[in-house]
Amino acid sequence: MHNLNKKVGDYGEKIAVLYLKKLGYIIRNKNYRCRLGELDIIAQDKSCIMFTEVKARYNDTYGFPVEAVNRRKRLKIYNTAKYYISDKRLSNYNFRFDVIEIVFNYQDDSYELNFIPNAF
Repeated sequence: MHNLNKKVGDYGEKIAVLYLKKLGYIIRNKNYRCRLGELDIIAQDKSCIMFTEVKARYNDTYGFPVEAVNRRKRLKIYNTAKYYISDKRLSNYNFRFDVIEIVFNYQDDSYELNFIPNAF
């Protein structure tokens, strides 16, 4: 099951990157990792850096994907982003935290994408 979840997540992240590029964002990093955690997508639009968490699912049995970005997950993303900002010397930029949730339809390979800017 873990392998399927990883494939769904990876596919969701690819779709999210294409979506953000279509909106005109520059992708700075994907799957940035440090000792504090991981950031799915780091994008930029002019003077704003966006830390985007991607959640993808095939159904809502365990709730909608965005519901998985709970308080604990948000704190981990926030702390990892602070580390990234310091490490890359980006304190002159504005920052925001977005969520992209994707729900796939396993019957016809379609999906529904919901982009939530300033999610937290």
